[in-house]
Amino acid sequence: MQTTLAEFLRNTPEGEEAKSIVGKCVHCGFCTATCPTYQLLGDELDGPRGRIYLMKQVLEGSAVTESTRLHLDRCLTCRNCESTCPSGVTYGRLVDIGRQIVDDRLAEQGVQRPAKQRIARWMLREGLTRPGLFGPALKLGQIVRPLLPQTLRNKVPAHPTPPGTWPRNEHPRKMLLLDGCVQPAMSPNINAATARVFDKLGVQLVLAREAGCCGAIRFHTGDHAGGLDNMRANIDAWWPHIQAGAEAIVMTASGCGAMVKDYGHLLRNDPKYAERAARVSALTRDLSELLPDFADDLHRLAGAVPRDGRRVAWHPPCTLQHGQQIRGKVEALLTRLGVDVRLCADSHLCCGSAGTYSVLQPELSYKLRDDKLNKLQATSPDAIATANIGCITHLQSGTETPVIHWVELVDRMLAPTVAVQAA
Repeated sequence: MQTTLAEFLRNTPEGEEAKSIVGKCVHCGFCTATCPTYQLLGDELDGPRGRIYLMKQVLEGSAVTESTRLHLDRCLTCRNCESTCPSGVTYGRLVDIGRQIVDDRLAEQGVQRPAKQRIARWMLREGLTRPGLFGPALKLGQIVRPLLPQTLRNKVPAHPTPPGTWPRNEHPRKMLLLDGCVQPAMSPNINAATARVFDKLGVQLVLAREAGCCGAIRFHTGDHAGGLDNMRANIDAWWPHIQAGAEAIVMTASGCGAMVKDYGHLLRNDPKYAERAARVSALTRDLSELLPDFADDLHRLAGAVPRDGRRVAWHPPCTLQHGQQIRGKVEALLTRLGVDVRLCADSHLCCGSAGTYSVLQPELSYKLRDDKLNKLQATSPDAIATANIGCITHLQSGTETPVIHWVELVDRMLAPTVAVQAA
């Protein structure tokens, strides 16, 4: 698809990258078949191909309207279309660029988002990305939970989650672990369970306390500068550990993993950080990429624990299967360890969480959640396992079936005095 960039975008990194991405699209429409919002709304402009046409027009200098922004806002950025596309269109990068340009052009016209949207986006960017602020806010939210609007109530666990015990053993082998921004407060046992599992495997996980939000929340809500600052801060926090020999940077939230793996690309034009950002991205591994390498050891360690026969429905997050293109690894490992793992119908489709999407687009988000839960429940599971804190919280808001991180299953299987529990 040929694109002639408008004057204001010529010879800019964003404009040239967007032009290159649009140029790969051959209008085949395969992407519409796997786009959740197109399936819900049936509008070509709410599918990847239609949104690419809209962004092409913007790149060429056509007038930008609030309708343009609405169709881009409705995109989940699930990147299912990338898995489907035969031409290799990196749609996720394109829509990030397109949204920023649309927001900037509308601002030049004096067209602001409605006050409610501006406040919501500001609160998400400033509240979720600061662990020191989010933790106390979550505790307050639990106190006043019955008074909160439904969309916010669904994000606040009814009861505090026990933090779990962090191992204190020292090991020669060390890997970094990103604690994250919301996960330590919402589900602190996930990272503690990960540390316990690696401890039994002879690997010490290290937290760089200065590291914080991966940058995804700011970047995907239009604050590219703020998102890049988050990335630089994490690189600065990790770099001494990398120089000291850390083998990898472990991600327990697949959304963070997809973002950190993109640091090298997003900071490629920053002379101070480009080289280090590329190194950080190269070292970043999702948990599902690392633990299968220890499958024999895990099988041996878990061998003495009796299997209880519970069924676990596996929900692969979009940021894992489409963003990072990792498929089949969790299911294979859990199955080898004796877990009865079930995949639901249409497991490739998004659950509707999509970072901040469930707050900013609740109507579409909850339709997707309910459809996903119906299909997961059809497998008659005793628990639902996934790999991203956003998916866990979102799915749990619509079901009584326990929704957990898959590493918590592995952790329980390695506990010597506890039978395997799915929840």
